Amino acid sequence: MENIKKNADGTAELLATDQSFLNKVKTEAARAARELLDTATLRAGDILVVGCSTSEVAGHTIGKASIPAVAEALLAGLYPVVRERGVFLAAQCCEHLNRALIMEAACAEKYGLDVVSVRPAPKAGGSFATAVFNALEQPVAVETVRAHAGIDIGGTLIGMHLRAVAVPVRLTLDKIGEANILCARTRPKYIGGPRAVYE
Repeated sequence: MENIKKNADGTAELLATDQSFLNKVKTEAARAARELLDTATLRAGDILVVGCSTSEVAGHTIGKASIPAVAEALLAGLYPVVRERGVFLAAQCCEHLNRALIMEAACAEKYGLDVVSVRPAPKAGGSFATAVFNALEQPVAVETVRAHAGIDIGGTLIGMHLRAVAVPVRLTLDKIGEANILCARTRPKYIGGPRAVYE
């Protein structure tokens, strides 16, 4: 998209608030979340990690045009689907916060995760993590998690936050906005030998 204006703080905004683009992003995000949750058969209390480059969604290079309006549209699509299923959302921050994650305090408590002290911002954490932080009831940051499934929007590399064994999931869409998406579910490891029995 060429209708981007860079702000002094390093963030960007859509020049003519392109509501049709934002609506498209919201719809695609909801669809991707629904398909992945169905395929991965996530249960209430499981964790979905989402890494997102709003720059890539708007057709720019990752890290070059953090756009809060795009993050809000993505969250407006994803979050209701996740919440409806009782799944915890973990939003991966950008490399400037070492890929820390933003989640509800209840999730960190349930999984015994150590909370760290940081608040994401669009250029230090990313617009999506910032939007998630602002939307959650009791947001906290943690350094690592072992999520049950994940959506990588724009090549943010979420693999470090997935449980072993990660299994790629192909959805009926391969982009949100202009960003490529990669999804994964996880499964328990198979152990044992020829005599082992698996369900």
